[in-house]
Amino acid sequence: MTTRLCSETPSGLAQSLFLATVLAAGCGPDAVPGGDGITTAVDTVAGVIRVANTGTPPQWELTRVVSIGPRSLTAVESPEEFGRVTSAALGPDGALFIADDVNDEIKVFGLDGAHRRTFGRFGEGPGEFSGLYSLAWVGDRLLTLDFGVGRIGELSAEGAWLGQRDVPSGFTGSPSQLRFFPVGPDEAFAAGLRTGPAGLELVFVGHDSRGVTGDTLSYMRSPAAAGSTIICRYEGGISAFEVPFRPRLVQHPGGGGVMFVALTDAYRIAVTRGDGDTLRVIERTLPPEPVSDEEWAAANQAFEEFRADYPDASCDPRRPDRPDAKPFIAALHVAPDGRLWVEVVRTAGNRWELFDVKGRLLASLPVRPQKERAAPAFGSEHMVTIRRDSLDLDHVDVWRIDPGGR
Repeated sequence: MTTRLCSETPSGLAQSLFLATVLAAGCGPDAVPGGDGITTAVDTVAGVIRVANTGTPPQWELTRVVSIGPRSLTAVESPEEFGRVTSAALGPDGALFIADDVNDEIKVFGLDGAHRRTFGRFGEGPGEFSGLYSLAWVGDRLLTLDFGVGRIGELSAEGAWLGQRDVPSGFTGSPSQLRFFPVGPDEAFAAGLRTGPAGLELVFVGHDSRGVTGDTLSYMRSPAAAGSTIICRYEGGISAFEVPFRPRLVQHPGGGGVMFVALTDAYRIAVTRGDGDTLRVIERTLPPEPVSDEEWAAANQAFEEFRADYPDASCDPRRPDRPDAKPFIAALHVAPDGRLWVEVVRTAGNRWELFDVKGRLLASLPVRPQKERAAPAFGSEHMVTIRRDSLDLDHVDVWRIDPGGR
């Protein structure tokens, strides 16, 4: 890998989330690829570090270590049977902790697939759950995010109740967003609500093993991502349809109270402080890919079926606008070891691209099957994904991160 550091330019630039105008300038044509095919150019503009990555990264592999889940519809009353898995977390001693929101319990397995223990039940008392959305390890304790009861529980690895913290109750939505965001060995953010100038707003609240850290980050919104949903009103109800391939805003808290945020139609990720100042911009050069007629038709099938069933429905906008190209980014995640995982949209199949803590591209890895709206979990050596099979049964897969595919 070739990394070149350029000199700092004068400050005084007005803050902008993506610094689109100033950051168009690079370090110059004399940065050359390294032996592994990646060139990383680093410069500083107005106090903002820009990390530009080009070339082809090494191809790493995700090798499945174990898959935990029922083998058939008749596999009942076994530890491998789940009602609905909402979250999984890697814990100490090679343990995997799995949240089952239907059975209101946490099951613990080893990386060999052996069941170790199960704890929890329905209720509102210590060690009980009624809306188990998410799990995260901070320091020596397991945090449980329960919007049914309205609390964050603190438990030991054995399931002993250690205390609780308050969160809003009755909060509903996708576990892919209303969850913990682990960003360090002893730091995680949790989705929450606070009262702002415009009323209630979604925020990310920092937690560690001692309590709330004081880091609170606002959920960012962008006018550029507007128009990504079609709202249809008809006699008897309202339906919403996502416009396929439209730009949207993706974001993830980072360690120390920063936010990683990107508009998906550009491979450009800004790292910002809570006050909105941009600290770093991570860029990656990839060619855009068009949306084929077949892909566009398949992505709009549900909307077209709705229009056929409800021809008198009033939809705003009337029909989806077809973008010129696909988005570059499907999702991004900051792992507890500080590395950035970006799911990249490619016609040949989505890939993970892995960046180090400074924004330098390390590797590309295949995306493994994941249940919709179920976030993966990351360790330094493993990734955990939640998968739903053709029988609508949930499984939890543990993958070893293999540099070079060894």
